Amino acid sequence: MNRTLDVLGSFAATVASGAAGLAAGPLGPRPAELLRLYEFEACPFCRKVRAALTTLDLEALILPCPKGGRRFRPEVRERGGREQFPFLVDPNTGKSMYESDEIVAALFAQYGAGPPPPVLRIRPVANATAMLASALRPGRGLQARPSRAPEKPLELYSFEASPYCRIVREVLCELELPYHLYNVGKGSPSRDAFVKRSGRMQVPWLVDPNTRTSLFESADIVRYLEQTYGVEEGRPAPPDRPGADGGR
Repeated sequence: MNRTLDVLGSFAATVASGAAGLAAGPLGPRPAELLRLYEFEACPFCRKVRAALTTLDLEALILPCPKGGRRFRPEVRERGGREQFPFLVDPNTGKSMYESDEIVAALFAQYGAGPPPPVLRIRPVANATAMLASALRPGRGLQARPSRAPEKPLELYSFEASPYCRIVREVLCELELPYHLYNVGKGSPSRDAFVKRSGRMQVPWLVDPNTRTSLFESADIVRYLEQTYGVEEGRPAPPDRPGADGGR
């Protein structure tokens, strides 16, 4: 896809979503253990949960489950009984949940300091904006493509509403690459630590502990992911290596 059109389409999706997941809001207690979110980027209901994670400044291990994916979808069926997304596992509360509205409410009750913002709380508004955002990115972050599994999850500093971060997340999803998501939305208290580590306030920032590579620009990140983990269509992907899901 033409790069300019791709970026414009992602900007349009941000506007359509009502900028859900743009900034951090009032925060409550912080989880001791990392949340696990099974989702896929094109799913409008998954968008709502990712936006809640940004608003609550929460980290999560993202386990992409695009259509046709074989790496993490079986886990969801094994854990919850069916392949439905999003699926959140919170080891801090012992809860596993499917429904996006239930997940958002539980996250704000446990880790927030108030109710979700209207763009996430008012169900018809939340669903309509999320569905429109998905419609503006047809086919992106939807279908699995052959890929090599990394030994360790990648790391992505991002926030849901960023159009450039979205482009990177779509490719991570299509390649079924697990990643530790660090949310650094506007006003996030995590930004100082991020700048200290990365050297500047710019997202997306991808860190690959498997190759000791770090990259800022979305176009460079996409190119790196395709070259490092992508597999040509029609050529079978090598079998996944142990540890690719971050300690299953």
